[in-house]
Amino acid sequence: MGVIVDQSRRYADLGISEDELIAGGRHVLCAYWLRPKPGVGFVEAAAHFAAESSTGTNVEVSTTDDFTRGVDAIVYRADEASGEVRIAYPIELFDRNITDGRMMLVSFLTLTIGNNQGMGDIESARMYDFWVPRRVIELFDGPARGIADLWRTLGRPVVDGGYIAGTIIKPKLGLRPEPFARAAYEFWLGGDFIKNDEPQGNQVFAPMRQTIPLVYDAMKRAMDATGEAKLFSANITADDHAEMVARGEFILSAFGPDADKVAFLVDGFVGGPGMVTTARRWFPNQFLHYHRAGHGMITSPSSRRGYTAYVLAKMARLQGASGIHVGTMGHGKMEGSADDRAIAYICERDSYSGPAFHQEWHGMRPTAPIVSGGMNALRLPGFFANLGHANVLNTAGGGAYGHLDGPAAGARSLRQAHDCWAAGADPVEWAATHHEFARAFASFPADADRLYPGWRDRLRPGEPG
Repeated sequence: MGVIVDQSRRYADLGISEDELIAGGRHVLCAYWLRPKPGVGFVEAAAHFAAESSTGTNVEVSTTDDFTRGVDAIVYRADEASGEVRIAYPIELFDRNITDGRMMLVSFLTLTIGNNQGMGDIESARMYDFWVPRRVIELFDGPARGIADLWRTLGRPVVDGGYIAGTIIKPKLGLRPEPFARAAYEFWLGGDFIKNDEPQGNQVFAPMRQTIPLVYDAMKRAMDATGEAKLFSANITADDHAEMVARGEFILSAFGPDADKVAFLVDGFVGGPGMVTTARRWFPNQFLHYHRAGHGMITSPSSRRGYTAYVLAKMARLQGASGIHVGTMGHGKMEGSADDRAIAYICERDSYSGPAFHQEWHGMRPTAPIVSGGMNALRLPGFFANLGHANVLNTAGGGAYGHLDGPAAGARSLRQAHDCWAAGADPVEWAATHHEFARAFASFPADADRLYPGWRDRLRPGEPG
């Protein structure tokens, strides 16, 4: 492990008041769970962690002066019993754009989750919350569009416009152009919103230049058939800025007069902050759909490094995500629990008290919760009850295409599940007068048995009243 210099005299001051730091508005505050390697003192390890996050080196260097000492990251709380460490980062530490002076998330991550993750004296360190002052919020883009814009497009109220029933084209790898467009059309006959799954884009068996015009044709036909607006989230994920812009511009051109009905999906975790900011700045008129595929490698509750899903969501709002996947809070197939509703609340509320800090957003637009991962109509009432509202986008892949009567019926079953929750009705009783929801019991019998024991005695599947 080598010799670790004790830097606690310079990089730790446990007498600093957090309230004073917040009132001063000149620091970013980060809360971590930290565990030193055996034989390393807790405060000593925390101070070394803060030093590596800011101005420190392992030896004294001749270039250190009064200025650099003035922008040290400082440990102001270190509780060895719980393993909690809180560090204050002066905002002067963070890199800024030469084009417009704004802050960048890559700099935030480079300092707060950077080399310190690989230090020899740290067994593990995980950020579980952070706080930014008003000045930092002023220097980030924030969302340009939000769920209110989707509600407006769908002809709904722009406040509490409610549940948006969506799906994902399945199977996950996608379909050839004609089957892809047909699958979209069939769902749109009953639902609102369709997204590419995260691997889909410009695959050799489904070239974007062939697929997208067919999807737009399917959208027009579905709008004609239903008299309702429809929405499509197109994946523009790419390694290269120019490729992302090319994809986005082609898609908007293909949808022409209905380009306002297009969202752009980016794989924001694996692609990184640059991808999200490219989409946010080049296409500010589109809903920016942040897919967080891959996040579980560091946000899983089993992980002891990196940061939590709550931190990821908070960063996504700063960057400008219009919507981000927030999991299913234990109601779907992905890892999660009921308490994960905090991930949605930090995105959508004007202020929220998280696990460590109370955050005011000072007018920054909200980021909409996107609920996806093993959801179907039977699971939705419990999800809404746990979250406390239904102002979400839900993309149910198997929940739509796994319905016995097809994707249009699957979409209607999702809407009926929402209406069941909104009415405060018993789901089995509701199914007796709502055909597509009733057929969801037969379509997903394992879920029905688990969630609604005895339903078979109360409901004859396929024969609602």
